[in-house]
Amino acid sequence: MAPQLGPHELQHIFSFLEARDLLRAAQVNKVWNEVSMTKELWRQLCLRRWASCKAFPVVVGTQTWKKYYFCRSELEFRMESGRPQDFICKAISGHTGMIDQLAYVSPHEYRFDEGARSVVCTVSSDCTVRAWDLQEGSEIWSSAVQPAPLVNVVAYPQLQLVVTVDIQGLIMGWKAETGSEWASFSLPASCSSMEACDHPDGPFLLVACDEGTLYTMTVPQLQVVSRVPTFPHSSVSLTCSPDTQWVFVSAQGSDLGPKVFYTQPLLHPSEDRLPVSTTLPIRLSSRACWAPDEAARLMVIHRDDGGVHLVITTFELKATKSRDRVSILAQQLASFHLPDTMTPHLMQGHGSQTILLTSRSEMVLFTIHGLQLMAFQDHQRPITSMWVDPDRVITAALDLSLRVYVWNKKNTSPVLKSCYHLLGGSHRWASGFTHVKSDSRSIAGVEARSTGTSILRSYCFKVKLD
Repeated sequence: MAPQLGPHELQHIFSFLEARDLLRAAQVNKVWNEVSMTKELWRQLCLRRWASCKAFPVVVGTQTWKKYYFCRSELEFRMESGRPQDFICKAISGHTGMIDQLAYVSPHEYRFDEGARSVVCTVSSDCTVRAWDLQEGSEIWSSAVQPAPLVNVVAYPQLQLVVTVDIQGLIMGWKAETGSEWASFSLPASCSSMEACDHPDGPFLLVACDEGTLYTMTVPQLQVVSRVPTFPHSSVSLTCSPDTQWVFVSAQGSDLGPKVFYTQPLLHPSEDRLPVSTTLPIRLSSRACWAPDEAARLMVIHRDDGGVHLVITTFELKATKSRDRVSILAQQLASFHLPDTMTPHLMQGHGSQTILLTSRSEMVLFTIHGLQLMAFQDHQRPITSMWVDPDRVITAALDLSLRVYVWNKKNTSPVLKSCYHLLGGSHRWASGFTHVKSDSRSIAGVEARSTGTSILRSYCFKVKLD
């Protein structure tokens, strides 16, 4: 039958093959070779394996979908294996104080060309913000010394914008490529929380200050769109939902129930309408996170009615509109008590039903219904930071190590595999990792030194471009 099959029929048959079988088919004869190299076949292979490819009309930085497929497959293999030959580690110094936060400025994309690089910005108690090239292990730019120590930084990679805030509440916008100042705004009190949000109507900035007010601001202009009191005279924390339609706001240590705001009225305020919010029926909340695969699923750690035991409650949020009025419905989906032995200090969500918690040196995975899926005790000292994305989990600890875990996506239920650890510097000079973040090809950790300073330690994974 093979001689009777035309190119279109062969292409249809080949569309059911995996990459390895497609390469074997290419060795049969000239016709099969030409059909197996068809752009559409390799595009479909990429879409089947990586659904995120649908967001990109072209393959950035690559010549063909075939090259993209093999480059990304190789990168994922190396990041899962973590062999010494798979990555380059660099210790990057420059700050004369402690690094308080870092943010990736380079877009989280899979580029495979000479122009692909990972760039992060850091803020420090030395009153500067700096940008670093992780592959080169070098400083790109440093700001002038600011009036006060900088405590937080967020980034808008598509705008090439970095936003920082200092301990006095001065918010600054910086051009990520050059480090030149873009805009500024002074809060009336110090900042307690700040988050970059990418809304369909355009990106915006959410800021909470210690007097209990929630600010919504434009970027890059840093102009105030709305100013809403939440918990008067309280230090407020906030977190925005994956679709940026909701904002969870809580007051640390307060007996008042946390609030959830609908972002649309915050972005388009009206004098005759109050901001749309609801108060959750819980008390003494301490941590919260969103389920990344759901538009509005919120998980909150709080105390039970007796104020003794820790509970995790999951809510599903909906906005209902009637005439000119919008109301919020917070439906409780699940709730369970945490073991008394756990004192969770970090919390992240994965998928739609998985919660990751760290308690001292242990990381534990639960479902939203309280079923313990897995527990890891790979660190010798307390975990200080946790990075979670659809591909991997990375923990940083005071034992001066980073631990890398990879999600097994072949299973229907979440399975996390402990793969390897990355070591920092000498225990003689360093006291542990304090922060960790990652992009598609690198891992960046902040390593605290016993001298009261910090360095940036990067682990950049290699991909052959030829």
